[in-house]
Amino acid sequence: MLKNIPSILSPELLKIMMEMGHGNEIVIADGNFPAASVAQRLIRLDGHGIPEILDAFLKFFPLDTYVDSPVGLMAVTPGDNYQPVIWEEYRKVIAESKEPFNDFEYIERFEFYERAKNAYAVVATGETALYANIILKKGVVN
Repeated sequence: MLKNIPSILSPELLKIMMEMGHGNEIVIADGNFPAASVAQRLIRLDGHGIPEILDAFLKFFPLDTYVDSPVGLMAVTPGDNYQPVIWEEYRKVIAESKEPFNDFEYIERFEFYERAKNAYAVVATGETALYANIILKKGVVN
């Protein structure tokens, strides 16, 4: 047992975060995402929502400052009349983390799946919000 590490971050996830290098990406996926079929490395955090995972994650994970946007979201599919409210929760969590951040990159659904296949890892969650999938690009520790 260690002190001051959020219990939502499993030992396996902490190991993955430590292994990742600058520019590697990790996907935190909602409950509808085909995580097991695309992941090179799969970490399960079923029963947890993405905002609480993101909050814990950003206590340790630097976002990449060498790209326009180190945070990508699965864009709403054209024709879907839906505006994801969870995105504003993400914006708030990221702002509170004090990580440098301007705006999200919105990634078309099938392009998002391809990026996920190349991501270092995928975290499967129990998040029920639609269009809640998020990609984080790791930066460097200063």
